Amino acid sequence: MIASLATLGALSACSSATGSGAGGAVYTTIDGNNPITVGAPMNPFNASTNTFLGYDTMQLAFSKKNPSDPNDAFPGLAKSWTITPTGITVELQPDAKWSDGTPVTVADVKTSLAIALTQGNATVGAGFLSQGLAVAKVTPVGEHGVRIDQVAGADNLNFGRLVLGQNIVSDKVYGGLLPTDIWETIAASESADTAVAQAAVTKLTTTGKAVSAFAPKADVSAGPFVITRINPGSVVLDRNPHFYDAAKIAPKQVVIRHYTGNEQIWSYMTNGELDSAPYTAIPNNVLTQILGAGYTRKDSVNSVDAAIAFNQSVAPYNLTAVRQALAYVIDRQAVTKVGEPVGGVANKYNTGLIDTAAKTWLSPDQLSALNPYAPDAAKAASLLEGAGFKKADGKWLMPDGKPWTITLQTVNGFSDWIAASTIVANELSDFGIPTKPAITADFATYKKEMAAGKYAVGWWLTALGPQTSKGYQRYYGADDGYTATGATATHSDGGGNWQHGPTQYTLSGATLDPGQLTARLATLDLVAQKPIVQQLAQVSNQEVPLIQIWDYTNVQFTSDKRFTNFPKQGEDAILNNPPGVWMMQGFVKKK
Repeated sequence: MIASLATLGALSACSSATGSGAGGAVYTTIDGNNPITVGAPMNPFNASTNTFLGYDTMQLAFSKKNPSDPNDAFPGLAKSWTITPTGITVELQPDAKWSDGTPVTVADVKTSLAIALTQGNATVGAGFLSQGLAVAKVTPVGEHGVRIDQVAGADNLNFGRLVLGQNIVSDKVYGGLLPTDIWETIAASESADTAVAQAAVTKLTTTGKAVSAFAPKADVSAGPFVITRINPGSVVLDRNPHFYDAAKIAPKQVVIRHYTGNEQIWSYMTNGELDSAPYTAIPNNVLTQILGAGYTRKDSVNSVDAAIAFNQSVAPYNLTAVRQALAYVIDRQAVTKVGEPVGGVANKYNTGLIDTAAKTWLSPDQLSALNPYAPDAAKAASLLEGAGFKKADGKWLMPDGKPWTITLQTVNGFSDWIAASTIVANELSDFGIPTKPAITADFATYKKEMAAGKYAVGWWLTALGPQTSKGYQRYYGADDGYTATGATATHSDGGGNWQHGPTQYTLSGATLDPGQLTARLATLDLVAQKPIVQQLAQVSNQEVPLIQIWDYTNVQFTSDKRFTNFPKQGEDAILNNPPGVWMMQGFVKKK
């Protein structure tokens, strides 16, 4: 995937400015999640934002992605916190200030959480980040404390993680965008009266869209850096002298460079221009060149996989037999070998989880009972014939007699998906389903068009963990039209997305609702989650809403030419955060 998600820009002088001197040095990198978009605002709530998490965009804390403790995190603007079943109390960093010199206050936290609650349907992708963030009220506690209460009955064990992981923005900059009755509207959105709740959600969405479109005139940052220039090829961030822990920040400046695809990132590294690079899909020959340029490879667990997803509102992908047949046709080992030879491991179980997680949740007997969908053209043909398909002149015809062709959608810059698409297309075409890859111009457009239901078959990132409630959201949660309140969920099939799956499945003779089961996961401890996860894994293997192709490894690179004291291999918790967070925690020193 990625450099999956982005496009950043080049600054000619970045690394050459590395400097010496009292001010420190220039740290040059890319941001794999956040493209530089010319004209986009410095607003973290905009889908194409020109802000950068860990550098100028702060959270109360940064997740360690601990599968056994969703609330385990590194401190950010929160110095400490206490989580109870009903909410979280946060003690803010006493010296936290914005880059304009004003202190970070409870008002900033309250405004930021209110904004987060407007974003569910307002900004593409934001709903996933705020799903389950059921805030009842925000109240000050002492000089630097703030109490955030969860809506009664929500009982979400991830509530603390969700609060800690929201973007915190300045009330002085953003507060005026919110109507004075915002918290009354938020409360109404939780009403048992469906009409009242829907009216409130509509009002919140209107506010959320206005917030998303807002373009601040200047960056006001509480992070270690503040944006001082945005060019088409790069963003320059200078050290924020008001940052609460400025003594830990070695670089005087960070330059985040633009890229149009993985190939450009490879070029930056083979030329020695980056101090670190996040995960980037890399073929073996390029890996050799990067290591030869002096970079050190750092691998860490990555709870993400690449999958082929179906819009089940489009025939014939509403048929389980069709999705199962395609799973038998696609050779995941062969596709992974071409698409993701360095950072990918072919998925074995197709459970909706990465395989290492599946092994912790399912027993050996349950794992061995799963269908591995080993390549088998005869089984694929039998399934299709059973569903009314026929083959004529080497090509499969759909039950209505029309030719069956597939357009496999992928994204410009995702070199692994693009390379893998060629193999998948060849395998399906050889089987008798003419298939051609198609490439969307950029990831932002891909997400928007995907949300509009434009694609029938395409690549997607799934199994997002490490929490199972998070992982199954993309299958049976917000991305599939479910809205969870506490342990229950409602479903609406109105929006476009990959899924449009049924709300009931039959598993071993029993009927289950995957959305209701997924909603319960966030309210249960690990032991109580286990039987539910096992059901969701088994039904995902049976129904194949997506075909998981490979599990990613988070392969990153660091260079010690200009800086030292990077996180080491095995320090997964810190490696899974951006370098700005590394610096806050005392890593990265001038060499």
